[in-house]
Amino acid sequence: MTTREVLLAAKAAKQQLALLGEGEKNRALFAMAGALEAASAEILAANRADLEAVSASMNAVMQDRLRLTEDRIAAMASGIREVAELPDPVGKVVKRVERPNGLVIEKVRVPMGVVAIIYESRPNVTSDAAALTLKSGNVCVLRGGKEAFRSSCAILAAMRSGLRSVGLPETFLNMVPDTSREGAAELMTATDAVDLLIPRGGAGLIRACVEQAKVPCIQTGTGICHVYVEKTADFSRALNIIENAKTSRPSVCNAEEVCLVDRAIADRFLPLLKKRLTEDRAASGKTPVELRCDPEAYALIGGTAAGADDFDTEFLNYILAVKVVGDVQEAIRHIERHSTRHSDAIITSDPAAAELFTAAVDSAAVYVNASTRFTDGGEFGLGCEIGISTQKLHARGPMGLEELTSYKYVIRGDGQIR
Repeated sequence: MTTREVLLAAKAAKQQLALLGEGEKNRALFAMAGALEAASAEILAANRADLEAVSASMNAVMQDRLRLTEDRIAAMASGIREVAELPDPVGKVVKRVERPNGLVIEKVRVPMGVVAIIYESRPNVTSDAAALTLKSGNVCVLRGGKEAFRSSCAILAAMRSGLRSVGLPETFLNMVPDTSREGAAELMTATDAVDLLIPRGGAGLIRACVEQAKVPCIQTGTGICHVYVEKTADFSRALNIIENAKTSRPSVCNAEEVCLVDRAIADRFLPLLKKRLTEDRAASGKTPVELRCDPEAYALIGGTAAGADDFDTEFLNYILAVKVVGDVQEAIRHIERHSTRHSDAIITSDPAAAELFTAAVDSAAVYVNASTRFTDGGEFGLGCEIGISTQKLHARGPMGLEELTSYKYVIRGDGQIR
């Protein structure tokens, strides 16, 4: 099928899906999860082919984003089941007003319709997106990246077989065959078929969608995430949080990219940070973190001198930009200039500093004494997420079921006229 044919099939299916009850949708989701596990061998074979194709051109960290294992497939299936257990937002009455003239006005949640998702080299997005869109009553049209195309198609084929097993049309879940820029552009401009576009990927993809899309688009994902170590911070806590935020999975958007350290503690804290992230990790056989330091940090611990763009770069790798700041206000000003409004954190023992930071930092998720890696639909109790919105209109932060719905007003009367 061509991309246009896929879009028309999705549009034709959206009313049927929108009218399904919660029980029918949940049966479909459980069937999709079971089918995913049953097709594990086929999915892993497709993933091996994807990995082999990029082995010479993709670094190890990005290959980890692409790689599937039995455990990761089991986690994908578990995520689908978790979504099935969540309350269905469709039909929920958000607000009810009875007017003096007797009109009853209800604000009711409804599906968006056809939701298109453009993403890159993370095949698990295929199952997350399918589960969330189906439970929220939306038909999905997926456009995966070429690096993960075999894996994504195998995942989709399994979930479609789950739909068929419970007597539902496979066109609730769709994948466009074209991974080129032209294929993406066709989704961005399909105003007669696509109700919402969500890009998940790097800065280039997101910028292209925001600038070129004629359909409604939600800006997601790019994460230049900061951790600020305030002068009253507990050093052990700060080191644990920074190592987790930077190294637990550096290829994801909620990984830390910048560490800001208060000048009052820099001479004591920065040597400990260097030891923890470089020397200790190398000694234990782990990948050390390259520290790219501003002049003040460089004078204290060496490392690599930070370049002009290092505080505006989503490294997605074992690289951390480090800067010394004078106080919490300077940290806030730096974040205001350089943050992508994703996730930023303060490590402190001072409630006043924490209060100022959370009030002033204008990001989707603001943390006190916790890792930025928690910005995730599953960790927020949403089952999984369709993306992490860094904008303010309609949705912000991890987008779950409610964020995939709109609303309409249903007005009930008894012959009233105006």
